[in-house]
Amino acid sequence: MIATAPTQPTNKNLFDLWQRLNLELGNNFDTHGVCAAIASELAEFTLTTAVVGTSNPSQNYFDVWISQPHGRLQQTRWENKKSSFTPMLAQGAAATLSKMSQSPAELVQSELWRLAQDSILCVPLPFPPEHYSYTPPTILCLLDPGPYSSITQDNIEELARHLTVYLDRAALRHRSDRQEIEFATIYDITYSLTSTLNLDSIIAQLSDPVRRSLDVESLSIGLIEPASGDIIFVTQLMGPLFQNMAPIRLKAGQGIAGWVADHGEPVIVNNVYTDTRFHAQVDRDSGFQTHSILAVPLVIENRVIGIVEAINKLHGSFTDHDLRLLRMVSAPLAVAIENARLHTSVLAEERRVKTIFENMAEGMLTVNAEGRVTATNESLLTLLHKENHNLIGQRADQVIKIDSEHGFAHFLEQILQSDDEYPQLACNLILNNNGRTHVPVLISGAPILNEDDEVYETILVFSDLGQIREVERMRDDFFHGIVHELRTPLATILMYARLLREGRAKDDQAKADRFLGVIERESDRLQMMVRQMLQLAKLEASHIQRSSEVIQLSRVFDQLLPPMADQATEKGLTFIQRLPADLPPVQGVEETLYLIFKNLIDNAIKFTLSGTVRIDAQTEGKEIVVRVKDGGIGIPKEALPNLFRRFYRAQSAVEKGIAGTGLGLYMVKEGVEKHGGTIEVQSTEGEGTTFTVRLPAAPQ
Repeated sequence: MIATAPTQPTNKNLFDLWQRLNLELGNNFDTHGVCAAIASELAEFTLTTAVVGTSNPSQNYFDVWISQPHGRLQQTRWENKKSSFTPMLAQGAAATLSKMSQSPAELVQSELWRLAQDSILCVPLPFPPEHYSYTPPTILCLLDPGPYSSITQDNIEELARHLTVYLDRAALRHRSDRQEIEFATIYDITYSLTSTLNLDSIIAQLSDPVRRSLDVESLSIGLIEPASGDIIFVTQLMGPLFQNMAPIRLKAGQGIAGWVADHGEPVIVNNVYTDTRFHAQVDRDSGFQTHSILAVPLVIENRVIGIVEAINKLHGSFTDHDLRLLRMVSAPLAVAIENARLHTSVLAEERRVKTIFENMAEGMLTVNAEGRVTATNESLLTLLHKENHNLIGQRADQVIKIDSEHGFAHFLEQILQSDDEYPQLACNLILNNNGRTHVPVLISGAPILNEDDEVYETILVFSDLGQIREVERMRDDFFHGIVHELRTPLATILMYARLLREGRAKDDQAKADRFLGVIERESDRLQMMVRQMLQLAKLEASHIQRSSEVIQLSRVFDQLLPPMADQATEKGLTFIQRLPADLPPVQGVEETLYLIFKNLIDNAIKFTLSGTVRIDAQTEGKEIVVRVKDGGIGIPKEALPNLFRRFYRAQSAVEKGIAGTGLGLYMVKEGVEKHGGTIEVQSTEGEGTTFTVRLPAAPQ
């Protein structure tokens, strides 16, 4: 667009100036370029120093072009309070100012009056101001114009009206270009945010473009913790001053960020020290200095999930334009953060379900709506004697064969037709085609529904009844063993009690004492069995795992060994102990550790008729190794595999009449394994036995 000159120019020279300006500014769409051209052309035309100053968007400084008559052009920047332009702009019309009319204070601080000697002819742009909305506040000045200057107070307003067209056009182009860049930036940010579901990537892609667009020192994002309502700031954006600090956490409603999160409204604070909401503790802790803040809530479906803050505007102050820009960013950012959170939650839930599925002791199988296998776990493959996952995609009724009358497909139909309680089926799995190999199982199933309440999968659980029946058999064997072991001492006690009652030892004190001794001995045996079974029940209830503590083995041996040494000495045995004083501690239950080594040493003394009993302990790597060695009767080779079973007693011990219940070594093995250790035995019949216990040392 090229402006036309007025129909009645003041003179031919002024008309020439308009033509030159039209040629110079016709294709110039840069505000600064227009200002520089105006200053140069006016200085050359009037042979006077021309000054053009235009305000920045925040209106706290002026970009100034000073052109000398001989063609030298200088560009500089003046602070608003020192430029002397503001009073001139306030006049709204052309004016000639005299140096004599200015106050001394104005003359001292004014950059403009340092250039002028006597007077200044000035006019504000845009002119008239009410007709233009894009041109920033601009001033055109001629310094010390002579009496014969073609530009006077009478015609400078006409010139200003002419020049305003070019300035407004350039300002509009600048605004359009800036918006185009901003929209492109917003588009790029939005595209980047929607291209990833990783929160760290979202933060990394967001930071630099937004900081550059808003011209700020720092950008921060605070996310609301659902459990507490606190705002926790993302550490990646906080900068080097915050690297050695704990994550910044604000209570609900605390600071400017808390206010924005509570009210769901954005806020501009260009001087935080005048705002009572500002939380200065973070600056004091970090050494960072906050001056201004633009904060916008992150909102999803009317729910505030956090805030985004632009901190410290580098040039000028935050404006409504900055607010609109940050709000445009906050919408896709909130969606991206929420999607990333949901994605993380879904992945965590998927891993949790997968871990449970794969590590279930029961066999697990999922079947889709077409009746084909979609997933199995290792327990089911073991149950079916399959070595790999080649079941996926096969029809379930061909993979699972049962001895039920209606077959596996009918059971699947029963699951789909059930409303509340889902059926169970106790049957036998047929593992080969000839039907000879069966595994008893209990099959339970339930349908999995989609969001439309339609079944898209069925999950089935296979419980191995063979293991349950084995446990029941072991339980029956245990009770049968208890009954058998209790029957013999009870029968002996009952028999001798009847003999005494019938008077068989009447008037024979020696016989009466012998009868009573048998009763006492068998009663002690019963009492010992009951005590051992109580200790066994405690071990099998995993009592150790619920109440473990750090135990010093040296203290256990200090309590245990002195009475055991006395017992061995009374029997005429040599008792040797080699235990270092600095044995590492172990983690467990002191009572159980005492029981382990008491049973081993007591057996060594009991089964050694003459000779030596020796106890050694030492540290090997991260283990404590304790050896109990005797020179006793030894254990037959055929008895070693069954040595740690309940109620098992070697035939050699029975033949030699050595008392026992057959529970001691079983309890020792249970106790050692509950402590994460192992026990080994080496024995030669007639020469002696060595038990080696290895226990893990407690972590330091």
